[in-house]
Amino acid sequence: MLDHLSYTAPEPKVIAGAKGDWELVIGLEVHAQVASNAKLFSGASTAFGAEPNSNVSFVDAAMPGMLPVINEFCVAQAVRTGLGLKAQINLMSAFDRKNYFYPDLPQGYQISQLYHPIVGEGEIIVDMAPGVARRVRIERIHLEQDAGKSIHDMDPALSFVDLNRTGVALMEIVSRPDIRGPEEAAAYVAKLRQIMRYLGTCDGNMQNGNLRADVNVSVCKPGDYERYQATGDHSVLGTRCEIKNMNSLRFIQQAIEYEARRQIAIIEDGGTVVQETRLYDPDKGETRSMRSKEEAHDYRYFPDPDLLPLEIEQGWVDDIATGMPELPDEKKARFVQELGLSEYDAGVLTAEVENADFFEAVAKGRDGKQAANWVINELFGRLNKEGLSIGESPVSAAQLGGVLDLIASGEISGKMAKDLFEIVWTEGGEPAEIAQARGMKQVTDLGAIEAAVDQIIAANPAQVEKAKANPKLAGWFTGQVLKATGGKANPAAVNEMVAKKLGL
Repeated sequence: MLDHLSYTAPEPKVIAGAKGDWELVIGLEVHAQVASNAKLFSGASTAFGAEPNSNVSFVDAAMPGMLPVINEFCVAQAVRTGLGLKAQINLMSAFDRKNYFYPDLPQGYQISQLYHPIVGEGEIIVDMAPGVARRVRIERIHLEQDAGKSIHDMDPALSFVDLNRTGVALMEIVSRPDIRGPEEAAAYVAKLRQIMRYLGTCDGNMQNGNLRADVNVSVCKPGDYERYQATGDHSVLGTRCEIKNMNSLRFIQQAIEYEARRQIAIIEDGGTVVQETRLYDPDKGETRSMRSKEEAHDYRYFPDPDLLPLEIEQGWVDDIATGMPELPDEKKARFVQELGLSEYDAGVLTAEVENADFFEAVAKGRDGKQAANWVINELFGRLNKEGLSIGESPVSAAQLGGVLDLIASGEISGKMAKDLFEIVWTEGGEPAEIAQARGMKQVTDLGAIEAAVDQIIAANPAQVEKAKANPKLAGWFTGQVLKATGGKANPAAVNEMVAKKLGL
């Protein structure tokens, strides 16, 4: 795989307005729920789907005198994520109080990290097309606690509050404004999700709200972004608006498209874009104003007096680095270089860590290309048709590997293998035992094959003359032999025997 710096960046997304062309500038703040059994500052469970207000400790409920205690595992998960994004790990970080008042925030403030985050600058390489990628810079990752959930649809006159999510550890991953289009934004979130799932630091379940994105969108004239890159002057990028709590890659793209056109229309009509926080309504396909965009001083940040600065040792970080798994880019490159897979096939197989692990188990000691073909076309195709995940597959990696072993030994043909796969899928069992019990193995006895070829040749003298005149017609004899043997004769052996008998 090429070094990421040699990739060619795609052209920025250009949107035509009534009076000229505009370019998009996008930055994302991704909130990733840390994969941990306990919350950031308490021992309460993080299990999803529990009864409302059942996973709440006295700390989460902000009872008087209750003090937060940092969860070391959550800190390790943030460090692991930073290492996966090639980011700077800050050995000293600190927690701050972000003050705002919502019914689902019992303390009246959120414990976060503004001034001294645990992770500094990093990067993500986002593949856009074969040989084309974007380098998106990560500004920072900080740890913070989640708020609860307000529920407004259970009673026409009342709202309810579920505090189960209160205090759950989040990593807020903040990008630089390096993203230039809706597709690239979605690809960035997908790549970030993929990396964290490989690391085991976030399950990436967007449907459950475990991965949410705040999308900052602005528009500028062609050439302004390059001026920003050269000078660092953010003002040339235009006024940005933030779209909150996006939990769908498709909706992220739709919201960016709509918001960009909304801003362009305002500017070209002589108006001014107001910096604000907006929400996306997928039913209407539009964003709407939520509130004016707060700045840091609006939250009255100050160091949390209940938590000492977090100091970690380099040796501890090194130990975490030593235990890092192979990440998707490295795994994809290995599949291409060592197993001879195409970039596309390697990308499909490494998209999810469970898929990659399954494939590796199938391919171990076998032909990599053949294993990839069967996993992608037969297994994934059937899983998609049945609406199943790889973890729900009725065919295990060992069973699929057993089918491939029978093909490699010549005991079954490709057609037989598909029939055998269907039996294993529906009934289970060991492929070799099934093939033996049901008489599915190929005829490889050259004597039996020769007898069948001789019989077909003797019964079709006119066809023999045609085949001798045109060797391409010899395939007719192969087909007849396979038909006569119920498809059990080894096709390669039959072809060779036919050619020998016909003198071709």
